[in-house]
Amino acid sequence: MYAHQTTLAGTVALSGVGVHSGAPVSLTLDPADAGTGVVFVRVMPNGDEREIPASHALVNGTELQTVLGDPSGASVSTTEHLLAAIRALGLDNVRITVDGPELPIVDGSSRPFVEAIESVGLQAQAAPRRLMKILKPVRVEQGRGFAELAPAPQGFHLDVEIDFASDLIGRQRIALDLTPGSFRTELAGARTFGFLKDVERLWAAGFARGSSTDNTIVLGEDRVLNPEGLRFADEFVRHKALDAVGDLALSGAPLVGRFRSFCGGHRLNGAVLGALLADPAAYAIVDAEAPARRERGDARRPALVANPAAAFGHRAA
Repeated sequence: MYAHQTTLAGTVALSGVGVHSGAPVSLTLDPADAGTGVVFVRVMPNGDEREIPASHALVNGTELQTVLGDPSGASVSTTEHLLAAIRALGLDNVRITVDGPELPIVDGSSRPFVEAIESVGLQAQAAPRRLMKILKPVRVEQGRGFAELAPAPQGFHLDVEIDFASDLIGRQRIALDLTPGSFRTELAGARTFGFLKDVERLWAAGFARGSSTDNTIVLGEDRVLNPEGLRFADEFVRHKALDAVGDLALSGAPLVGRFRSFCGGHRLNGAVLGALLADPAAYAIVDAEAPARRERGDARRPALVANPAAAFGHRAA
């Protein structure tokens, strides 16, 4: 955890296709001033640019993806994989310019976004980092599924469980403390997934038009159709946890607390975050404190924070 806000130490760019639109899209991540937060800059077809802050207040769609939009009609969808990488790596301030309505799906996970961010590293800024500390539990239920946020002394803990009728998935659960290291090794590489039997219905509804085994785990009747198989035996629940990190990043500040979900998804993730934000007594905004020591394993990744001592004359990471 960093005591000061961070931005990118340089500019990075990625491109690909939208998993639902199938359309080519490019995006650029640029450094931003302290206090900016995460802002999408949507380039419209006529060349105009619309700023869409990464805020829960601007969520206007949660079916199979998280969509952000402003009152003018400008929107950007499938934001969750990039937002997960941004939040987990501790990137506070960044401007994301995107030339289409959907972010590129790349390989279906957050790994390409993690690699892009780490290729330039983070730069600490002078402003203190602000956190959203959960003060009391909030819970939302939908059918047999639920999501809840609860207090914790420090850090952010995820506990995600899924239960699918398909024998290829079944019941899976993962629990971990979210850190740059745990996200990088345990969640970032987990890919989105879908069933081949649903593809025609999804196409008719305007979804999955860019989906393929290059960016999605495709499940047949009795096997995974991707030639390389799974990256993790429980890759499905790891991806659901990844999505939760991205959806909860729309809080506007890193959360301090615990998240638990069962049979959740974008809709439940957004609903429990909305319930938290709707109750001013359920959270407090606090300054981050400098950690006592670096996270084990991050010492060999010095580019993650690009020489903060040079910026402040003291250690700020």
